[in-house]
Amino acid sequence: MKSRIFLVTLIFLIFTGCVGISSKGIFGTGVSVAFDPRSLGTQIDDSVMQKNLAARLALRDKIYLISVSTKVLDGRIFVTGKVDDPEEKLQITKLAWETKGVRSVRNDITIKESFNFTQSAKDLLITSQLRAALIFNRQIKATNYQIDTYKKKIFIYGISLTVDEKKEVIKEAKEILDVEDVIASIVLVEDLRIQKN
Repeated sequence: MKSRIFLVTLIFLIFTGCVGISSKGIFGTGVSVAFDPRSLGTQIDDSVMQKNLAARLALRDKIYLISVSTKVLDGRIFVTGKVDDPEEKLQITKLAWETKGVRSVRNDITIKESFNFTQSAKDLLITSQLRAALIFNRQIKATNYQIDTYKKKIFIYGISLTVDEKKEVIKEAKEILDVEDVIASIVLVEDLRIQKN
């Protein structure tokens, strides 16, 4: 009888030990670490990327420690929070894209600023023109790029297959009428970390 109780207790401890620790993620639900589909190396890389980005944001402005939150999953960066103006949001996105090993960036930061219809319409037109130019340029894989425009400044984020493609994207942006500046955070494929299959 004692051996059965011991065996049942031992099996219970083994199975509960494999469940892992639960953590609350950006999606608001508990996720068991034991069932995380990422390899241990990827989890460590993601943690290092997240700490690196958080430190760089804090160096830029200490208020970001409170107002901006980051999460990294398999090299994909998710940024949330509130900032005072759209240019801050774009600069944070630029910092995220410049993080070593980044595969994509999703910026869900909201702006506290009031809405300016005329400026927004001009910026939307510039973004649309560049998006069309990238789509029609056969030397560019347009789906690899995210474009944001704020006060006639174009911010381009993405991944280029070659150095020539990167140059072509920047050239197309500079040819758009009324553009005052082009700020590109474009990573080359060869600079991305290799993912485990």
